[in-house]
Amino acid sequence: MKKSLLLIFVFLQFSYIYSAIEKDTTFQYLSKLLDNKEVYMHVKEQKISEIKRMLQTPNISEVQRYDINLKLYDQYKTYISDSAIHFAQENLQIAHRLNNVLWIDKSKLALASLYTIAGMYIESIDLLRSIDRKTMPEKLLVSYYDTYKLLYSSYSSNNLYTNIYYAKSNLYRDSLLNVLDKTSNHYKIVYSEKLLDQNRLEESKQILQNLLEESKLEDHERAVLAYALANVYKKENNIEQQRVYYTISAVCDIKNAIKENASLQALAGVLFETNDIDNAYKCIKFSMEDAIFCNARLRTFEVSKVFPIIDTAYQDKVTKQKEGLLFFLILVSLLSLFLIAAVIYVYRQMKRVAGIRKELYRTNVKLNELNTDLQKNNVQLNNLNGELSEANRIKETYIGHFLDLCSMYINKLEKYQNTLNKKAVEKRLDELYKMLKSRDMIDNELKDLFDKFDNIFLHLYPSFVEDFNSLLLEKERFVLKPNELLNTELRIFALIRLGIVDSSKIASFLHYSANTIYNYRTRVRNKAAVPRDEFELLVTKIGVKFTKNS
Repeated sequence: MKKSLLLIFVFLQFSYIYSAIEKDTTFQYLSKLLDNKEVYMHVKEQKISEIKRMLQTPNISEVQRYDINLKLYDQYKTYISDSAIHFAQENLQIAHRLNNVLWIDKSKLALASLYTIAGMYIESIDLLRSIDRKTMPEKLLVSYYDTYKLLYSSYSSNNLYTNIYYAKSNLYRDSLLNVLDKTSNHYKIVYSEKLLDQNRLEESKQILQNLLEESKLEDHERAVLAYALANVYKKENNIEQQRVYYTISAVCDIKNAIKENASLQALAGVLFETNDIDNAYKCIKFSMEDAIFCNARLRTFEVSKVFPIIDTAYQDKVTKQKEGLLFFLILVSLLSLFLIAAVIYVYRQMKRVAGIRKELYRTNVKLNELNTDLQKNNVQLNNLNGELSEANRIKETYIGHFLDLCSMYINKLEKYQNTLNKKAVEKRLDELYKMLKSRDMIDNELKDLFDKFDNIFLHLYPSFVEDFNSLLLEKERFVLKPNELLNTELRIFALIRLGIVDSSKIASFLHYSANTIYNYRTRVRNKAAVPRDEFELLVTKIGVKFTKNS
């Protein structure tokens, strides 16, 4: 009996320790993410740069520019609010020029939401009031009610008449719930918020926990779910669970480069309550940086109310640490005196071996240079071997098929000659003249030649069409007809891949004029998703199975 009780006690202790380690590890992971958040910002900036490059496409239409601006707005809305406002305003102008009522209302709702985040409440309410609710499309109702809900919720936290505006926010929340799909995550999140306000905490918690368990990606929705669940635990005064779920939310926000966030600020408050001053200061500091970077005035105002309190506590702790460090500094200074004699002795010994080390260094430098040269030569040899192997493979394949093709054409010519001879002997001159005049045989032989070329080439480079299309803009990629292996454009660039770059030679093989071949090449280059000057060079690299190092 005593042994059983002891085992249970040990198990419970181990579980407690493991839980504590797991929580610390979670926050340590967040701390590392905070120190390296520029990595995720760089990914975000790259996405934005790729989309912005689309705006530089010549002669894009207003509709295309609207779609690109919309993508930029989506990227910027939780990253840099000023930039998001800029592209939303541009889209509003485009919508007015096109007289597209749906786009006008959609752009106004986007702008109103951004103005609210930026603390521009008057501009936001003016935009919302300019929308005619009666003529607005039904599919914008969700966004319409959601934006009003956000406006009054934000305004209530910065106004003397909090209850009035909070009540308005709740009214719009009820309207939002009426138009949302009751099976959607959006509905469940909003409904859980209503349950939280009604102190139906268990119901709210259950909904959010189920949604969080179903979410597999560390996206913005997961951040929202974790933050909402932490708020439920906040009402229950459960500090540990608040810390866990605010941390999960903050991790998702950092990985998605979400600068308009509330999780770090909330987590800082929880850490401060548990007297974890260092981590609380780190979180509130990064939260302030994010709010300023995003130019989210509402977040900046909220953080500014908490920041001085945590900063003061942090500075007090730093002062005490400095006093402790001063004591140890004096102690270390005394010990340093005893070390000086040892340093002098070591210095004399180091002078003795300095000459030997210099010689060893020179020898190592020479060896490193020789190794570098040898590695370069090895890389060059590997590249040359790869090129030779590729060339031999192409040569062997085409020589074999060339011999078969020559033999076949000799047989066909012999058969054709016999047929003509027979017609001549039998003096069937009309049939003979008709056969000589007809291009059917030439056309059939050309088609047969192209089919054989396509089969041989795709045998050598089975992924050529897919790789070639990857070099083109998505909307310009070639879609082959049923039973078609290559079309004329692909056949031209197949010959270029085989090393035939002269337009006149390509024209001779395909029975086109050189000018036609040149026009085909130019037209395809203009569809490239890569730099035009590098397009044909990249075509010649398709199917290469070795690496070239400079």
